[in-house]
Amino acid sequence: MEKHYLAIDLGAESGRVMLGSLADGKLTVEEIHRFPNTPVFIRGSLRWDLLALFHGAKAGLKKAADRGMAISGISTDAWGVDYVLTSKHEPMVGQAFHYRDERLDGAPEKVFAQVSADRIFAETGIQFMQINTLYQLWTDTRTRPEVLEWAERFLMIGDFFNYLCSDKPVGEISLASTSQLYNPVKHDWAWDLIAALKLPRKLFPELVRPGTRLGPLAREVALETNLKQVEVIAGCSHDTAAAVAAIPGQGEDWAFLSSGTWSLLGTELPAPIINADSRRYNFTNEAGYADTIMFRKNIVGLWIVQECKRAWEAMGNAYGYDDLTAMAEAAEPLRSLIRPEDARFGKPGRMPGKITDYCRESGQPIPDSPGAFIRCVLESLALLYGKTLAECAAVTGRSFRTLHVVGGGSRNRLLNQLTADAVGLPVLAGPVEATAIGNLLIQAKTLGHEAGDIRSVVRRSFPVETFVPGESGPWRGAAKRFESLPVGSAI
Repeated sequence: MEKHYLAIDLGAESGRVMLGSLADGKLTVEEIHRFPNTPVFIRGSLRWDLLALFHGAKAGLKKAADRGMAISGISTDAWGVDYVLTSKHEPMVGQAFHYRDERLDGAPEKVFAQVSADRIFAETGIQFMQINTLYQLWTDTRTRPEVLEWAERFLMIGDFFNYLCSDKPVGEISLASTSQLYNPVKHDWAWDLIAALKLPRKLFPELVRPGTRLGPLAREVALETNLKQVEVIAGCSHDTAAAVAAIPGQGEDWAFLSSGTWSLLGTELPAPIINADSRRYNFTNEAGYADTIMFRKNIVGLWIVQECKRAWEAMGNAYGYDDLTAMAEAAEPLRSLIRPEDARFGKPGRMPGKITDYCRESGQPIPDSPGAFIRCVLESLALLYGKTLAECAAVTGRSFRTLHVVGGGSRNRLLNQLTADAVGLPVLAGPVEATAIGNLLIQAKTLGHEAGDIRSVVRRSFPVETFVPGESGPWRGAAKRFESLPVGSAI
């Protein structure tokens, strides 16, 4: 009998409600509803408009209900690090900050004066990024302590939506592990670190494993959407963990790249690696599905392309992504490069100007067309992937034979080919909807509707496209140029 599930998939640019249908060991996926995710600048701060996202999610749930099919489960996945403060009487105590808000500038250095970076990494094994929850909560204790007094707990974004759908305020560990306040060895909050930072203990929710049943859909949501007898599941609430669960890899000799606004590159391990090498290369140990560890690094990704597109739109040039990729393909190869991890490229605004400034400062030709700008970004990302993959192999001792690319960026055939050229490995692109697929199949597994391995279902259900590396000589030279380029403060 065919079973149906709904995934609320929240990303940096948009949210979607995705319908998954499982029959005869194969999954089909359909987008039911898409809605924008538009952050709001308000009184000098950048916030997420979570009420608009919840409205969009409920509109999608209602569209699914209107089809008249029986829905077995619902689960939400979203980006990491950001959170909502809640209390008994207020579902939202204040508006959730966006991780790119300027309040976090310089926060890590202030924290390190209180607790050393070495201790933080030893307890959490998490990559140092100023956007991490640790620095956000620590900043809250300094800048809005009265709000923390009113709040009873914090919930990260995917957990918050599962709470709105189920009335169960819990934290799922794949999402909790992005906070830099979770201990992946003890499988619990890093309580000693939390105490040392003087963060309020009351704020930390109960933790649950991926694939936890939270109970029936909340009555008010069921009435508003007309969905009945639906169970809410805490799957992998972290979108990257859901995507990695759906990678169609076999064995242990593959690496993954979840390609979208962020690029997330690494491999899957049975246990964390927390040592001097992983600290030196700034890798992260985040929890995945079925007690795995996603050993990976966050890299600024297609955000740079998105910001270029927004800048040109503001000037009256509304290029589509396909148009930009076609123009990039026609542009001169390996002419100008940037270091995408330079902090300037992680901030919104005037992205083409920032690329121009970087090229001028580093003595390179300045891109002279939209295609040249985008080619510069894509080639630079590919070279950063190659550098990061080599570091991952060095730390883990693994020899990789393939790189699986999933997510929206896997649609970009030019970037896929550039990546294969830069890393010197076959790139297997797809499935594009890996995050939603992982979300849906974890629901099926949790509810007992699928007894086999999730990745086997993915391999049966979705095709992949292979990109073979081309001539390596030009890329070896480009890699040396890339390594010599300056990097300001890292993102």
